[in-house]
Amino acid sequence: MAPLAPLCEKPLLLPAGRHVALDIAPEFGIMKAGSNDVAISQEKEPGFFGDIGMSDTTPPLPTVYIETSIVSYLVARLTANLLSAACQQVTAEWWEGRRHLYDLFTSELVIAEAKAGDADAAARRLELLRGIPELTISDDVKRLALAFIAQGALPDKAQPDAIHIAVAAVHKLDYLLTWNCRHIDNPATKPAVRAVCTSEGYRCPEICTPIEMMEAISDER
Repeated sequence: MAPLAPLCEKPLLLPAGRHVALDIAPEFGIMKAGSNDVAISQEKEPGFFGDIGMSDTTPPLPTVYIETSIVSYLVARLTANLLSAACQQVTAEWWEGRRHLYDLFTSELVIAEAKAGDADAAARRLELLRGIPELTISDDVKRLALAFIAQGALPDKAQPDAIHIAVAAVHKLDYLLTWNCRHIDNPATKPAVRAVCTSEGYRCPEICTPIEMMEAISDER
């Protein structure tokens, strides 16, 4: 298995030049979905992804988009780098002990990225994603992702990252959880990303790492 990527860099990327997220990509089972509802892809392996179920009498849980780097950290081999090892541990602690406090979602792009690379690691990433509802890459998602690029909030090479943010924004999720601090959880670009979301009529999700999520829960106690 490949070693863990440096801290706050995305461990898994699509092959160079493959901007699948902004094109019509039949292999992802892309379906059209309105911007006012959470849409779940129906083109999926039977029984692989769960459906959204929420009691009418139970207050809804905060919603979290699980980006690819989260499951990559969870299955990566232990690293000798102390900081990266600490981040792996925090990710595992959040996943094992805190994820039940949220409604989790992922996307077609996450599934595609999780399938890449070493077959054994890919299988373990997909197992972690099993049962998490898969959000579609709708036309609205692609338009917002293109706006991030066109308006300079993200560079052209960050098209997959733009799609991740756009999925979470269009489907009105509360949080986007990631270890990709190069283009997604980057304090230098997040203000511009939020501005584009606002100008396009969306609320930007709170983009954060597992460390920030753990601290937020601790502060509430």
